[in-house]
Amino acid sequence: MSTSLRVVVFVAGVCVSLAASWLLVQRLERVGKRFGFSEALLGMVAALAADAPEITTAVTALLDHNRRIGAGVVLGSNAFNLAALLGLGALVAGAIALHRRVVLMNGAVALWVAAMTLLAVFGALTVTVALLLVLLVFMPYLVLLGAGGAVLARVGVGARAAGWVAQAIGEEELELEDAIHPRPGGLRDGGAALIALLVVVGASVAMEQTGAALGRHWALAPIIVGGLVFAAVTSLPNAVAGIYLAARGRGAATLSTALNSNLLNVIGGLLIPASILGLGSPSAETKLVALAYAGITALALVCAFLDSGLRRTAGAAIIIAYAAFAIALVAGA
Repeated sequence: MSTSLRVVVFVAGVCVSLAASWLLVQRLERVGKRFGFSEALLGMVAALAADAPEITTAVTALLDHNRRIGAGVVLGSNAFNLAALLGLGALVAGAIALHRRVVLMNGAVALWVAAMTLLAVFGALTVTVALLLVLLVFMPYLVLLGAGGAVLARVGVGARAAGWVAQAIGEEELELEDAIHPRPGGLRDGGAALIALLVVVGASVAMEQTGAALGRHWALAPIIVGGLVFAAVTSLPNAVAGIYLAARGRGAATLSTALNSNLLNVIGGLLIPASILGLGSPSAETKLVALAYAGITALALVCAFLDSGLRRTAGAAIIIAYAAFAIALVAGA
């Protein structure tokens, strides 16, 4: 295949993958509404559907033994999500107001997952152990999003803690209800979602294979292809959605979109496939991408908690941190 044809296939793959993932989000939201999912759980489903290009591209790269590209797509897209959704969102909106309960509840899970991922990449934990530790926190978090604080009271947790969680979920639900409002779906929506998923998979595979070939042709390091190029183009749907929500003043919905997208990226695009296929020996550049993901996550959450939201100064700091990471990655590759 000629270089020009690879460019055409790559661009077409990007466009088709993003368009199909948008359709997938809409249809899965409708199916979730039909089954009575809470707004928070619908938001998680939407994040999973929007992450389909990142996850598929990362898994394809791992299957092709392009481990630096695979890890780079997931961890790089997580760093890009934070810069685009929270950093750029705060600059565009002027400020993203957030409830501290929402920051603590979502942030604790996000930091735990980032820390376990960092330990796995640096070899302090095996990928399988890191996955188990992540699921140990993620699964109860998923149950809480679906059932609310009432489930804590049923398992013997104190009324005060159960009430705190219920209030945090309620604050998030109020914003998500305004941001996510699908009509109940049916069998047709389920079929459309399945077709859209297959299209996303096919387009992402074409994008990964042609993009990797173009990277080799232009002598680009695999970590640059995965950690910057693939990471950015596959994260565009999340970025657009996050900036839109931030501009409308939907702080909790913006934070939820960014953090939950990153959680699902790590679990579905890195830890699960790497526990089966292996992660290999991560390069210094891959470790840099992992550090950037964890560091920018911590920066955003600390700023959000201290100021009950993210103002333009914090947004600029997040973007500068991402830009510094990108420059360091290019310089070191």
